[in-house]
Amino acid sequence: MQVYNSEEEQVEAVKGFFRENGKAIAVGVILGVGGLFGWRYWQSHQHETNTTASMSFDQVVAHADNAANASAFIQANDNSYGVFAALSQAQQWVDKGDFAKAKEQLLWAQSHTKDDNLLPAIALRLARVQVQEKQFDDALKTLDSVQKGSWFAQAQAIRGDVLVNKGDVKGAREAYSQAIEANPSPMLKEMLNIKLNNLAA
Repeated sequence: MQVYNSEEEQVEAVKGFFRENGKAIAVGVILGVGGLFGWRYWQSHQHETNTTASMSFDQVVAHADNAANASAFIQANDNSYGVFAALSQAQQWVDKGDFAKAKEQLLWAQSHTKDDNLLPAIALRLARVQVQEKQFDDALKTLDSVQKGSWFAQAQAIRGDVLVNKGDVKGAREAYSQAIEANPSPMLKEMLNIKLNNLAA
């Protein structure tokens, strides 16, 4: 540490420091302040975008029967709001018996979600739609993506139904049994036991 003999030497040392490093300090301050304002602007923009998307999503859900508006919203929102709108729209098409359009929405949701916890739920819905369209092999492939977790029992239950439709009684029995072993809800467990009993009859 340098020792100064007088106050003047200290002042001169400070002036010398700022002469040598002044530009770098100024640039650093400008970058720091600019970065701070940039960050705040980005956060504000994100908040505004999310708020707008949220309000639009509420409108789409409230008027879910307006397919054109829902479709426009989904295409304009490559985010969670778009995914949930696609799922809502898929349900609308299922209720109307248009499984091809429901499948289209579910495939879009599946390819655009970033939520790994949502993917199994989408897969189950998609598999059920594929069963309705008698696309049994596609349904089995879709169900292959649900191998563990809380959705596994439901996936195996649907797999059993698919295999029954394909005439594979042994495979269906195995799938139903795995669903029961996966600790399903009491209602699903009772239904699975009934299906197993029907297979034995």
